[in-house]
Amino acid sequence: MKKYFYLLSILFISFQTFAQQDTASYAAQRVKVNSLLAERSAKFGQYDESLNQRTGIFGWQTKKDIKNSNEILRQVVLTDNNIFKELKVLMDYKDLENQKKVAVADNSQERIENYMLTIKKLQDQNEKLNSDLSKKTGGGLSTYFIIFLILIMAGGFYFFNKKLQRYKKYEKGSI
Repeated sequence: MKKYFYLLSILFISFQTFAQQDTASYAAQRVKVNSLLAERSAKFGQYDESLNQRTGIFGWQTKKDIKNSNEILRQVVLTDNNIFKELKVLMDYKDLENQKKVAVADNSQERIENYMLTIKKLQDQNEKLNSDLSKKTGGGLSTYFIIFLILIMAGGFYFFNKKLQRYKKYEKGSI
């Protein structure tokens, strides 16, 4: 019996030590386990007192005293069973919370990877657009060069044409 008492005491202390932010259901379950532990402690105290009761002749325990002690002990054992059931529920809540945290972390990691892929695609598109722009700008420079050459040729044609007309006038005037 004392082994159970020490085990439950250690569990009770460990729950208080590792207290953290909990969900409402987890907190409610902890309250339930704590109340069961308090109830168990009270029943164990009653059992301890019942062992010291001796209502028989010459200070001996009667059958009734022993039955009373056994009934209290049975209630302690039933309370212990309830505590273990509720502790299992409490641990299931904790496992569920951990699974949720893992799922959120996985989801966050997946979203981060998707963001990174999107950023990479946008960077590639930006580089492609910049290279296309530089090609078009380079093509624009060649266009300007061609237009410049055409203007030079047109100007040369104009000046040679004028010179040719003057030369023809000069030739006509000298004949």
